[in-house]
Amino acid sequence: MYRIADAWRLYTTALFLLLAGLLLAQTGLTTTLAAAATTAAVLLLCSALALAAAARPVPPGRIRTAIRDRERRTAFLPQRDPDAAGRPRPRAPGRALPAAA
Repeated sequence: MYRIADAWRLYTTALFLLLAGLLLAQTGLTTTLAAAATTAAVLLLCSALALAAAARPVPPGRIRTAIRDRERRTAFLPQRDPDAAGRPRPRAPGRALPAAA
C-alpha cells in the first residue's frame, strides 16, 4: 500500500494532464474548468475513502466507556404531577370566538 503523499502526487499529476489535454484540444476554458473541478472532486472522494479504509477501528472497550459516560451525564427528570398541591388547574377549551367580518 502506498503512502498518502504518493497518492496525492499521482492525483495532481492526473489532474494536470487532464487540464493540459483539454486546453490543447481547445475545448474552451469553461469546459476545462468544469472537467477539472469534477475530476478533483472525484479524486478527493477516492482519497477520503482510502483514508477511511486505512483507519483503525475503535476498540470495543472505548465504545462501552463512552456509553457509560453518557449514561452518567444523563439526568433523570421526574414527570410533573398536574394534580399536585399548589398547581393551577388547566383551563378547559372554551367555545370558538366569532370571526371578524
